[in-house]
Amino acid sequence: MSTVCFHSQQCIEKYLKALLICHSLVVPKSHDLVELYHRLPSDNRPALSEEGLAILNRYAVESRYPGGWEVILRGEAEDAFRIARTLRQAISGNLSRMMKSAEGA
Repeated sequence: MSTVCFHSQQCIEKYLKALLICHSLVVPKSHDLVELYHRLPSDNRPALSEEGLAILNRYAVESRYPGGWEVILRGEAEDAFRIARTLRQAISGNLSRMMKSAEGA
């Protein structure tokens, strides 16, 4: 179950970093989804659930590195996947518009 959570977090991290690149912004060496989200220009930031970003944040470390973490149950993994799918849909719309705009420029 931790693998599902880790990849859900990674999916959104990569999409947010792609948006930063499209805006010609510096991409920090950070796994913090909320921080990455707030680095985007506020006037061109996709409407995302910061709560969802915060939920996925914990899986960047907990699911990847050993430690005294709580066991991730199936329901939690399903929730992480659902959150990631919703966030990905919102981000990919912005990303597609920006890519099309860049191609036409």
